[in-house]
Amino acid sequence: MTHAHEHDSENDHETGGASLDDEGLRVLVAGLARPHRSGGRVIERASLLASGADFRAAIAWIEAHGGKPEQREAARPRGGVHSPRLADIATGDQTPLRFVLPADALS
Repeated sequence: MTHAHEHDSENDHETGGASLDDEGLRVLVAGLARPHRSGGRVIERASLLASGADFRAAIAWIEAHGGKPEQREAARPRGGVHSPRLADIATGDQTPLRFVLPADALS
């Protein structure tokens, strides 16, 4: 016998979290976003993941509303014994840590 709440949690696992409609995603993003120096809003990838919401749906919503992954600053070459190793670490994973939304995206 399968209970309704067990089935819901299985679907949540497949989509990466609880499903939300367009308004629900807007509310989620608005609640997690902070002001950005560009005048828009910025949301941390970690915050989206920790929210328990459908991560893929949230990213799709952000992109559909003009949001872009924040570009990381290039690592500056430094001298010293450990500089080659640090340079290798800096160029490794390019997963965006933050997403920047235009100022009017959450209106």
